Amino acid sequence: MKKFNIRKVLDGLTAASSSSSSATAQPGTPRENDVVQETLQSEHFQLCKTVRHGFPYQPSSMAFDPVQKILAVGTQTGALRLFGRAGVECYCQHESGAAVIQLQFLINEGALVSALADDSIHLWNLRQKIPAILHSLKFNRERITYCHLPFQSKWLYIGSERGNIHIVNVESFTLSGYVIMWNKAIELSTKTHPGPVVHISDNPMDEGKLLIGFECGVVVLWDLKSKKADYRYNYDEAIHSVAWHHEGKQFVCSHSDGTLTTWNIRAPAKPAQIITPHGKQPKDGKKPEPCKPILKVEYKTTRAGDPFMVLSGGLSYDTVGRRACLTVMHGKSTAVLEMDYPIVDFLTLCETPYPNDFQEPYAVVVLLEKDLVVIDLGQIGYPIFESPYPLSIHESPVTCCEYFADCPSELIPALYSVGSRQKRQGYSKKEWPISGGNWGQGTQTYPEIIITGHADGSIKFWDASALMLQVLYKLKTAKVFERARGKEEKPSTDIVDEDPFAIQTLFWCPESRMLCVAGVSAHVIVYRFSKQEVTTEVVQLLEVRMQCEFSAVDSPDPGGEQTPTLPTPAASTSPQDSEPPNQLSAGIDSSDGPRDNIPCLQVRSSPLKQSPGYQVELVVQLVWVSGEPPQQITSLAVNSSFGLMVFGNSNGLAVVDYVQKTLLLNLGTSELYSPSDPCQRQPRSPRKPRQPSGGLCDSNDGSNNSEDRCKSPTSDGKDNPFTRSRSSSVTSIDRESREAISSFYFCESFPRKSDSLASPCLLVGTTQGSVMMAAISLQPGSDQKLQQPVSFASCGTLVQLKGGVLTMALLDAAGTLLPPSYEPWYDPNASDEEKEKVRRRRPATPPSSQEGQDTQFAVLCSEKQAKVVAMPSQTCIYKHNITETSFVLRADVVQMAGAYCIACFCANGHIMTLSLPSLRPLLDVNYLPLTDMRIARTFCFSNLGQALYLTSPTEIQRITYSQETCDNLQEMLSELFTPVETPEAPNRGFFKGLFGGGAQSLDREDLFGETAAGKASRSLAQHIPGPGSMEGMKGAASGVVGDLARARVALDERGQKLGELEERTAAMMASAESFSKHAHDMMVKYKDKKWYQL
Repeated sequence: MKKFNIRKVLDGLTAASSSSSSATAQPGTPRENDVVQETLQSEHFQLCKTVRHGFPYQPSSMAFDPVQKILAVGTQTGALRLFGRAGVECYCQHESGAAVIQLQFLINEGALVSALADDSIHLWNLRQKIPAILHSLKFNRERITYCHLPFQSKWLYIGSERGNIHIVNVESFTLSGYVIMWNKAIELSTKTHPGPVVHISDNPMDEGKLLIGFECGVVVLWDLKSKKADYRYNYDEAIHSVAWHHEGKQFVCSHSDGTLTTWNIRAPAKPAQIITPHGKQPKDGKKPEPCKPILKVEYKTTRAGDPFMVLSGGLSYDTVGRRACLTVMHGKSTAVLEMDYPIVDFLTLCETPYPNDFQEPYAVVVLLEKDLVVIDLGQIGYPIFESPYPLSIHESPVTCCEYFADCPSELIPALYSVGSRQKRQGYSKKEWPISGGNWGQGTQTYPEIIITGHADGSIKFWDASALMLQVLYKLKTAKVFERARGKEEKPSTDIVDEDPFAIQTLFWCPESRMLCVAGVSAHVIVYRFSKQEVTTEVVQLLEVRMQCEFSAVDSPDPGGEQTPTLPTPAASTSPQDSEPPNQLSAGIDSSDGPRDNIPCLQVRSSPLKQSPGYQVELVVQLVWVSGEPPQQITSLAVNSSFGLMVFGNSNGLAVVDYVQKTLLLNLGTSELYSPSDPCQRQPRSPRKPRQPSGGLCDSNDGSNNSEDRCKSPTSDGKDNPFTRSRSSSVTSIDRESREAISSFYFCESFPRKSDSLASPCLLVGTTQGSVMMAAISLQPGSDQKLQQPVSFASCGTLVQLKGGVLTMALLDAAGTLLPPSYEPWYDPNASDEEKEKVRRRRPATPPSSQEGQDTQFAVLCSEKQAKVVAMPSQTCIYKHNITETSFVLRADVVQMAGAYCIACFCANGHIMTLSLPSLRPLLDVNYLPLTDMRIARTFCFSNLGQALYLTSPTEIQRITYSQETCDNLQEMLSELFTPVETPEAPNRGFFKGLFGGGAQSLDREDLFGETAAGKASRSLAQHIPGPGSMEGMKGAASGVVGDLARARVALDERGQKLGELEERTAAMMASAESFSKHAHDMMVKYKDKKWYQL
């Protein structure tokens, strides 16, 4: 695993010549770093990747070790994913990034050979926790098409596009001089080239016979000793794959016309049998109609019954639109198993690794384009095994991500208990067959939870503890809404063309278990967690009218434009009351006037059965206003202690009391800039809405576009000289200068400079860098809160930053984070007595501030800079310009090593951390450039040095920026290789041993070694030592080269010792080096001479 060099920063540095790394104290203010003792140093930080979860993106090949029980999957981007038992996963990457076309395990050796589309082969050492390449071989003149490594052999056969076969010693990764040329393999009378090699295998009963399949339909049985073809089998259809019967007397070929041909090896004239598994048999005895190609076939025998023939493809051409199928033929029965995605590859898992024994197949691993399925062959109906891997991350595309490390310990059991009831039935009752490897012995025991939001409106909670990932619970938010049954019923009030339920952003309070979700259709849903099932007769609904404010030149109609005052519960909780039946149809038809007061989605009117888990408390929907669609929600926050939820967009913000189900405040952004009396009204919002973006995945919600953000927030407010009409068109000037709410933070602080006692507040950040503060007036005691309304008072701008505000937090005088207050979780469906036992709001002990003394620090981070403001004096004591040329995509205040810091991820790929409160740079690593909006949308930091992002549409990459975690990573990672005895070879039996009917062995060393075969052409392939090869060759105890040699000693008929083999390998390397030098000298000597001068 690659570790990064960290730019160390001198501790205690508070000023630098460069503005990009300055942290200066304002003149005239006390130096607070003399008061707050910071413990975090740059030595606490180091960046490295930890684990990758999810389904391998764009898979291309697969292999299985039947003894170690490890599965390997290669991808089109050169990635290698290895899977064992639940929790045993590993990710490696080929540097070239070329597609992996084939994988071959050195069975029970702890090694793997990979063949890539750039015509290179690589030997991976799997005996270390982070696999490394020992050797590579790059072919220069031949394109690799197929590889075959016989069981317990060190000689790898490589077929090429030209039809030739080369042989590689996997111990030294050198080419043998033995080559099977295509023109020697086929008949001399053949006038055409046979095409690429598509199959190589040795006869299970005779290692000296090699079966070679060419694409054109020719199969050759090659005698390795005599170097000539014994038999040639011709068929007029292209071959895709070949499979042996274990007795070595028959083999089966799959063809491009959907046929399977079975051949007896001693009867090459014609096939013993031709079948078309999915072809319709004509009555007149003619050949069946051709079908689609059978891409692969496997032929597996059983001791007690009929053999299994498993194949992919071969369906008839009239099954257009039918999903991909795997066909299992067993005796007279044929089962066609439909798959959800196209089949990439499949493997039949067998009890024995020996090809010359009864195979006894027990499962089929099917690699699909977007899934991995394992089928149980031992049960009637062929059920699938329940996968223990987190391969369903992409079940619906991920649209947002949040990461919570060190969360309350009771959360994971609570989520697991409600999620376990959601599991599907009908799985195989057997254990998952891919069961190799061992878990890591890590010391990290704190619970971690990842939450993913998806395009179909679903939310998944994952247990991410101890570098593993397991789904805990799935919530479907779309159940709250009515679904259109057909295209003609699709409401035209949608502001997105597809995925109207997609999750835009979410907010979760682990302590109170409150969940708040915002969707792309301008809707917000508040959820409470309950362990009891409940049926909700009517879903509680609030419709909010957030509209644009026009310039003074316009004369809006007060009756039509004014937002109504606080709605009564009766008018806002029932969808039937707030949305007359005829209003929806009137809004759809443009001839009846512009749409008005219509939400984008229709909340279901029928009773909603809610299972244990997260249950709907309240739905809030923004409505169309005079033909203008509602703006998508850009920020969201919930506070269970206050019983409030706040959300904002480009029009302003709204505050909702989710306990009383009422809208408390609907405020335009400009109203926050000036201090005001407590708001008893709901003013109009100041901005004209933008056009809908049409989708979440490519939408720019304003937080990533940094060029136009550093303008004064007042330059676009009330003094805008442009007169705008009330049409849906939006000028480019208006779009660029629009100011949206980008972040919220509930806290208990000092809203005014004169305050001496902390009180409930709301910090509001905008996309133009303004941070405003609003005082919340709460009546003491929960009972009084239900009768008396909550009031708000805007206290004006606290501070101005460059770029949009990303995150805000509050520290006490000692530099410790002051988290927002919360109400401990209680079951909302429990009895009143049980509720009262738990509903004890955490006692708030607001710090009192003596005259002239600051007791809090407000931490504010934007796309360009970070500031620390002392409270209540509102003095900026520290400022740090994070980036001048780029912009920050994600920033979080996180806990590290018992202290706190700001972690930032920039669009230029840099990951940085800043100390608190002095904003000293502690880490700055150029980690990964922003290549995809998916990374920007999903990157998030968490406590204790953890972070993650979606590295592909199907995979989560976890990283750490903690030095301690990097140091302990080796212990925490799982082990792929475990010492296992190789099963005994099958017994030949007395008569077979007497009359020679058993498996024939072959000393391949005599055939392929340098003594017999000579040296291969140096120009054919280039040997490249891998990063782990020298250590292995110098005798590392766990090195694969030494282990391979030791394994060979036990099997080598001549009983060669390990030392001799290593010496010979070293001698071969020295000889090759000497030959290279000699050849170069000869080339220089004769370079300019004519042929007749030689």
